[in-house]
Amino acid sequence: MGRCVYGGVYEPGHPEADVDGLRADVVKLTRELGVTAVRYPGGNFVSGYRWEDGVGPVEQRPQTLDLAWRSVEPNTFGLNEFMTWARQTDIEPIMAVNLGTRGVEDACNLLEYANFPGGTRWSDLRIAHGVREPHRIRTWCLGNEMDGPWQIGQKTATEYGRLAAETGKAMRRIDPSIELVACGSSNERMPTFGSWEAQVLDEAYDVVDYISLHAYFEQHGDDRVGFLASAQVMDSFIEGVVATCDHIGAKRRSRRKLNLSFDEWNLWYESRFAGQDNLDWARAPRLIEDEYTVEDAVVLGNLLMSLLRHSDRVTIACLAQLVNVIAPIRTEPDTGAWRQTIFYPFALTARHARGEVLRVEPVSPMLHSATLGDVAAVDVAATRDPETGETTIFAVNRDDRQAATLQLRLAGDHEVVEHVVLGGQDLLATNSKSAPRRVEPRTSTRHFVEPSSLSAELPPVSWSMIRTAPRASVAG
Repeated sequence: MGRCVYGGVYEPGHPEADVDGLRADVVKLTRELGVTAVRYPGGNFVSGYRWEDGVGPVEQRPQTLDLAWRSVEPNTFGLNEFMTWARQTDIEPIMAVNLGTRGVEDACNLLEYANFPGGTRWSDLRIAHGVREPHRIRTWCLGNEMDGPWQIGQKTATEYGRLAAETGKAMRRIDPSIELVACGSSNERMPTFGSWEAQVLDEAYDVVDYISLHAYFEQHGDDRVGFLASAQVMDSFIEGVVATCDHIGAKRRSRRKLNLSFDEWNLWYESRFAGQDNLDWARAPRLIEDEYTVEDAVVLGNLLMSLLRHSDRVTIACLAQLVNVIAPIRTEPDTGAWRQTIFYPFALTARHARGEVLRVEPVSPMLHSATLGDVAAVDVAATRDPETGETTIFAVNRDDRQAATLQLRLAGDHEVVEHVVLGGQDLLATNSKSAPRRVEPRTSTRHFVEPSSLSAELPPVSWSMIRTAPRASVAG
């Protein structure tokens, strides 16, 4: 979509590009971001995609039309280029198959090409393309947003559920080790939300390992408090899907517990987007290259806290997308890549949320939202690394007028090893090509530690991360 691939991760001729056309600056920032898995080739794009067009000699690949985004697809970047990039960035690939215009046979052909060792039509074709070892892709998405009227090949829940079940059954006969993701509702506002999940899982529960969730957030009208409390909406969405999964499991008397793949989530100012039907045909057009503010970074940090809270069941979560298109990383052809404001909470959470997620039930004053009613002014999540004893606390103050004081009880005598803050000032500031480091997390000293307790200031509209470690004892 847009400039995520062409002009993003892949730009032959750019000063930062390697011999494969992959931008080293984007690889470096992807590693810094802490990404562990990437879903490819997306999104709405996959529902009309012929994967065969993107393999083999580049000069023989056709230019095709991407009906999802009215784009001309040159197919110079395909499966094997993606896997080369995946090895450079040390990420695990998540592959999506086209169940919009295609089906069981083509999904099996792609799996055979990607994962089968050799000696068959499609695996030998991969070897002929210069890739002797199989890619061993573990996780496979069975289509994308198949409930959406915007989707090429939209289906009813029963139609899709049966197709997903039959496709998954056939794919497992080729490679029994794979994990499969069924499409859930495109978002919780869909009129069929809940019933879609139930009907799909009635057909496919015994075949799939995950069901997907997608959600994008933006401020509606003047309800700033509601926007700042987007994580509360995410909490409710996740808990509703978990309940539906468990209901179907109980109905089937199954001992399996399905996990959730929240494989598209982000902030997206969708109200500013003209819509697919109003786009002109173009190659790698500039689509939804939203510029994120400090306030946006606070909200995204809070969404990460929601995902942490539900990590017992949400075991995959993919920020959509990675580069340029509603992304934490931005590029231009005449300069190096830079970090958007939302880069920082993702990178810090990925780096420091380790070990166990702790149950945290904060007591907070309330704020009123026109869309959500009363919401907590302060939200908190925490993790603990059992190997080091280090605790990482993430806290958001949604109040745009007053600072808050976070008061915690700690297990044992701890010291603060890091305290950083985003927000509290310059809420509309952004990073840009001309000022790529205008916004960065700042170190705070506004905390106080006593044996077994910690208090810290949370500025208005801020996201904070506080890391504590057991205080070294001194031998007497």
